[in-house]
Amino acid sequence: MTEGSEKLQKVLADLGLGSRREIEGWISAGRVQVDGERAHTGQRVGQEAAIEVDGKPVRRRTLDTTRVLVMNKAVGVICSRKDPEGRPTVFDDLQKLQRGRWVAVGRLDFQTSGLLLLTNDGSLANKLMHPSTGLDREYAVRVDGLLSEEEIETLKNGVLIDDVHCSFSDLQHFDGRGRNHWYHAVLMEGRNHEVRNLFAAIGRTVSRLKRVRYGPVVLPSFLRAGRATEMAAEDVAKLCDLVGVAYKTPVKAGRRTDKKARKDKESMLLPYPGMKS
Repeated sequence: MTEGSEKLQKVLADLGLGSRREIEGWISAGRVQVDGERAHTGQRVGQEAAIEVDGKPVRRRTLDTTRVLVMNKAVGVICSRKDPEGRPTVFDDLQKLQRGRWVAVGRLDFQTSGLLLLTNDGSLANKLMHPSTGLDREYAVRVDGLLSEEEIETLKNGVLIDDVHCSFSDLQHFDGRGRNHWYHAVLMEGRNHEVRNLFAAIGRTVSRLKRVRYGPVVLPSFLRAGRATEMAAEDVAKLCDLVGVAYKTPVKAGRRTDKKARKDKESMLLPYPGMKS
């Protein structure tokens, strides 16, 4: 084993090229080469290794600054970089980075709106997404009618969906009248379509779904649908510390990408277990 070597997917993630999970997919698909040979999952590389992605050399320079964007994703936008159907993506209007690229922290489906985090640090993205980190997700959900106490308990106790036990860790009525009622639902992982599938399991239809919190990060009230704003450096540092990722100090902190957003520096973080105040 080469002294000072690290796993290939970690090296590329630390350069901001993608999340570790995303990069593992590239390696499996044969898109990554090391020293002229096809790479393999779990491969370790040293500083002297020549790495290529899609035939292009990778520059081994570390990030200058850990940055996080907070986006209010609109309905009808996808979280992939490219779409064969030509639909708009969350990456279309983001500012270009001189080094690395924006990595989405998890995904929201086509019909789901709300809080989406993006970062230039692949290791941070991986930690924020990994179940072992224990960050929950909160959604505002509009369903057809008022739930009974029995239905709420069923959803909190859990149901089997495709042989997987799924449940809400919390479910509270928020507002509503007639056929439309809003609930706030909390999940620990947020598997694909899990919120909709849970309500469908008790015969309820979700007509609107919006993520409003990811761990300690809350969706700012000033951020309009489709807009993104940059998290202040102090908040980024706290977020990195919470999940155990080294924070790269910024040259210029707190710059926001949404010019129409409010210019105050209010925190986007709630008090959260394990986070320093």
